[in-house]
Amino acid sequence: MAAPRSPLSRLFTVLLAGVLAGLVLAVAALPGNLLLGLTARSALGSYAALPASLKTPATPQRSYLYANDGKTLITTFYDVNRTDVPLSEIAPVMRQAIVAAEDRRFYDHGGADLRGLARALVANVKGGGTEQGGSTLTMQYVRNVLKTDPTRTAEERAAATDPTVGRKIQEIRYASALDKSLGKDEILDRYLNIAYFGSGAYGIAAASQRYFGKPPAQLTLGESALLAGLVQSPDAYSPISGDKDEAVARRSYVLDSMVATNAITAAQAAQAKAEPLALHPTAQPNGCTAVSQGHDDWGYFCDYLRQWWLTQPAFGATVAEREQALRSGGYTVVTSLDPKIQATAQQQATKVYSYDNKRALPIAAVQPGTGRVLAMAVNRHYSLADNPAGQANYPNTVNPLISGGASVDGYQAGSTFKLFTMLAALESGRTLSTGFDAPAKLPTRYPAEGPGSCDGHWCPANANPDWMDGYRMMWDGFGRSVNTYFVWLAEQVGQDKVVQMAQRLGITFRADSDAAFAKNNAANWGSFTLGVAATTPLDLANAYATVAAEGTYCTPVPVVSVTGADGTKVPVGQPSCKRVLDVDVARAATDAARCPVGQQSAFGQCNGGTATGVNDILDGRPVAGKTGSSEQNSTETFVGFTPQVAVAGIAANPDDPADSVGSAVQTKVIDAVARVIATAVKGQPQKAFVAPSHELAGDAHRPVQRPTVPNREKDPTDENPRSALQRWLDRRG
Repeated sequence: MAAPRSPLSRLFTVLLAGVLAGLVLAVAALPGNLLLGLTARSALGSYAALPASLKTPATPQRSYLYANDGKTLITTFYDVNRTDVPLSEIAPVMRQAIVAAEDRRFYDHGGADLRGLARALVANVKGGGTEQGGSTLTMQYVRNVLKTDPTRTAEERAAATDPTVGRKIQEIRYASALDKSLGKDEILDRYLNIAYFGSGAYGIAAASQRYFGKPPAQLTLGESALLAGLVQSPDAYSPISGDKDEAVARRSYVLDSMVATNAITAAQAAQAKAEPLALHPTAQPNGCTAVSQGHDDWGYFCDYLRQWWLTQPAFGATVAEREQALRSGGYTVVTSLDPKIQATAQQQATKVYSYDNKRALPIAAVQPGTGRVLAMAVNRHYSLADNPAGQANYPNTVNPLISGGASVDGYQAGSTFKLFTMLAALESGRTLSTGFDAPAKLPTRYPAEGPGSCDGHWCPANANPDWMDGYRMMWDGFGRSVNTYFVWLAEQVGQDKVVQMAQRLGITFRADSDAAFAKNNAANWGSFTLGVAATTPLDLANAYATVAAEGTYCTPVPVVSVTGADGTKVPVGQPSCKRVLDVDVARAATDAARCPVGQQSAFGQCNGGTATGVNDILDGRPVAGKTGSSEQNSTETFVGFTPQVAVAGIAANPDDPADSVGSAVQTKVIDAVARVIATAVKGQPQKAFVAPSHELAGDAHRPVQRPTVPNREKDPTDENPRSALQRWLDRRG
């Protein structure tokens, strides 16, 4: 690539002129055909001896991230803004323009144009005018490959542009070898995909998008001439960051050259010269903080994908190699992000809390049976922008508030953890009919002091005694979220079994104190069933998705497919699933989880729920779920699921766990999560949950009609739940 020459470059020209002086004199007198033969013989190039990068270029290319439709661009990653395209996808006038601008004899010489080089040397030695380079497109291609080859050292890349006679002669030899082994179109294609066009655009695809916002196949004559003119001095001629007048003048030069090569007529050139400089600059997003305008909420999913990518050996042996692969490997990544579900989740998160509210509602949606993450939303901008004074993480942050990690341990999810106690109990052989006369307060064996203790022992209480106390089974214990029932049940099963169940379903203890308790003292973690351990919406949604998938746990994954720059599918992103629950156990837990959301179990045992409005939002579609309120309502949680999707949302203050969000927000959280589920299943066939076996239903496996009790209200027709059950047993004989 030609460029304004430095004093050192001029010295190099004089030296090369001296070395090749005899050749210059001889060349002037030789006929064209003989000259071409001399070129081929004197270059002494061997294709086999070429560096591997010249045979198979390792040019860095940007990677693209798309939503699950394969069309909606999320962002790109790159160190060098480049995307290779085949010659067939480059406008013919662009191919003609670059030849006319940089190497008119491209189709006539053997890779190194000795006649052109001699003419340039003579002109430069004489001086008195613009210096000429004499490098062919093939020689420029060689130089560009060697100076950008990521497999070479920094010193080797720098040597590719050294102003020495030896380097120039090597460049001529390499160009000659390439010309003998590759067709002219192949060389032209490679050149157009590596040349620098200024303003950060490498290759014709990036340049066409950068300057005109279109693919290179759609370039007009005037646009092609402008771009072809840039490669001689990309920064100086750039109409975006350089001199527009110089860019226009250079365009005219290229058009005149195209007339000289008979590529176009003089009339066509005149018409193109008269066209105004109609630029449409388009900046290519780079990284998660540069996602599409108006969609900065996608940044949280993007960051989650990037963290996942850095753990995949398919992209390199080390984290650094995987990062480099993402930024230069030219991958096409179709992610699992569903734009419609994401849009609803973001709308609902910001409906509950505004962007500048210190409290947050992170929401995650997961597909049961695959683990694919469908949405990650929160009322924050994914941005490195400064926040107003006194505001730590709002409205802007890049912390993983939805997935956890880094400085985010998660949030208490309250009674949603009762699911793990129920599963452990069912797995141990207990049935859904397991009954207990749940008191308002339950003295336990765990030592405790303070307001929550009874005679020196931890003494959990029910939040609404009138509605919760009395004889309960798993169905109504779960539906009404009866604390004392589930603490009692966990004691029967063993707290360590409950903790292990949570871990089996993917709950990760990111807080050091939680991890230590789980490892060293799980058997005495009495309050675990009440959701005192920190978790995240993503972990929670995926745990419930495991139940929705009838006991199949799938590792969360953010991609559908990854394709390399050469079109080869990379073997990553396929669902990684395993059975962690017996099918019947999962079905039994789902049957009880119908109670909280205002639906009925297969055995007619639901008699009240804490989120009955969900049934109305889903129009009666089979759904299950659970609410969770942590102590003093510091957080409010709801997780719901159908066979097709599981969604969790946790209202919390990420910066201050002591800031209670209050019970009033619970209905809003329930509504938000339910509406995300509604969007996810819209248009999908309605799927019913499969009822559990009579064995796991237990004594209540025969259907019984019970009045449905409104949300958190006492059933006026059932003053004594225990006596009502006794009457039912009497009727059974």
